Amino acid sequence: MGVDGAVDAAEDAAVDEARTADEPVRSGGGGAVGAGRAFALTLVITGFAGLLAAWVITLDKFKLLEDPDFTPACSLNPVISCGSIMESDQAKAFGFPNPMLGLVTYGVVIAIGMGLLAGARYQRWFWLGLQAGTLFGVGFCTWLQYQSFYEINALCLWCCLAWVATIVMFWYTTLHNVRQGFLPVPRGVRNVLEEFHWLFPVVHIGVIGMLILTRWWDFWTS
Repeated sequence: MGVDGAVDAAEDAAVDEARTADEPVRSGGGGAVGAGRAFALTLVITGFAGLLAAWVITLDKFKLLEDPDFTPACSLNPVISCGSIMESDQAKAFGFPNPMLGLVTYGVVIAIGMGLLAGARYQRWFWLGLQAGTLFGVGFCTWLQYQSFYEINALCLWCCLAWVATIVMFWYTTLHNVRQGFLPVPRGVRNVLEEFHWLFPVVHIGVIGMLILTRWWDFWTS
């Protein structure tokens, strides 16, 4: 084996080891960065979860348009009422049904995750774009949560699945970008994020769960 072959073999071994250890992979030039297997799988799984939720809601929305008396299967009681959510003005915040946006964005996340599993590497601007996208997703979900809890006064289980998926992908995208230095933070903050990476999405989702519990406490306990 020549020198070039030995170098290529060493690089391939380093990439495989980094993926197994869930460490980001940098290219030799241009600053392109890959990601570990765990983060890539997180994007794929959360993307599929969000896509499933958006797909089911879209199908039910079509059925509701065809038959105004249609009742979605997830409309279980006055609180867990997907139909009430679908018929609200907030369900078309941008002039079209919200789940249609999810069909596109969650599909993009799946494609990114699959690309990372296949060894893709992306530039800093790409990772910051993903960060902005997931930040927008979390912000939009937060607005929808407020509208659902305090304006529409109903809850959609498929929406809850999409919220959880978006929250998880946001926090782990943030962790990845902090590790790479794309998001400059103090060393102490970085160490906390790396050591307790699971805590942030758990607390975030837990706060939403507590809001749901307290918002309809009388109903849950009656």
